[in-house]
Amino acid sequence: MPGSRATRDARLVKMHAGQLTVSVQTVRELVHEQFPQWRDQPVAALATEGTVNAIFRIGKHLVARFPLEPGDVDAMRCWLAKEADAARELAGRTRFATPEPVAIGEPGGGYPLPWSVQTWLPGVAATEDSVSGSITFARDLGEFIDGVRGIDTRGRTFRGSGRGGDLQDHDTFVADRLDRSEPLLDVPPLRRMWAQMRSLPRRTADVMVHGDLVPGNVLAADGHLTGVLDVGGLKAADPAVDLVCAWHLFDAGPRQALREDLDCGDLDWERGRAWAFQQAIGLVWYYAETNPAMSRLGRSTLARLVADESRG
Repeated sequence: MPGSRATRDARLVKMHAGQLTVSVQTVRELVHEQFPQWRDQPVAALATEGTVNAIFRIGKHLVARFPLEPGDVDAMRCWLAKEADAARELAGRTRFATPEPVAIGEPGGGYPLPWSVQTWLPGVAATEDSVSGSITFARDLGEFIDGVRGIDTRGRTFRGSGRGGDLQDHDTFVADRLDRSEPLLDVPPLRRMWAQMRSLPRRTADVMVHGDLVPGNVLAADGHLTGVLDVGGLKAADPAVDLVCAWHLFDAGPRQALREDLDCGDLDWERGRAWAFQQAIGLVWYYAETNPAMSRLGRSTLARLVADESRG
């Protein structure tokens, strides 16, 4: 899980309107009151590049996650329960470690939402510097993606408005982010790129996907993938969604190895590029001041996509 693996503290820099603040003292009080079996365990805040939760270690084996954006208590409790179900469904389905749910906490101590406790995963979050040229890491990640795809959908199909359905459903979002990114990026070629990507047809059935394979969610050690975080988004969706990691993480050689290992055809590969574009353009402007590492990720992913197009 993230700790020294990152460089910023999401509790101190406000990334979202109305963002919640969570202190170590608050977490300690909530743990003592709601989970007295852990009251002797030390609590420590972790600096992360994440954008959704404030993260705290509880002892050596547990991690608490506190949602940062305000919301409805019952809706958040429902989401955390679904997140836990997803984590249970994925646990043990690949040879790579994933967090397992332990408990769901209740509001208290001035914190207004439910929160969750999971098992801690050792490892260091992957970075461009550490894995961009690693074919071994790319093949490990391809194995993980293939393993997730092998989970039975049980008739589930994509639902919702996030990544994983129709590319054109994201036109408004992409157009807004392109407009806002004009001071930061060379936007005209990016507009032309999206105009082509958005019309890519879908010819593959939904499979199970992780849904957010960004660098901060994959852990590395000795050049290998050791674990994958943020598994609560496990869902049935466009298989191309998990291909975003190819451009978020890898240079051309490892990216090609990932494609070959997944036996990915041209259309699915291009849709993977489109989903990577949609995610990346959402990062550059939005996090430029509040989470520079995420903004840089958006820039580097877009640069790889542009380079791919130039080679094509």
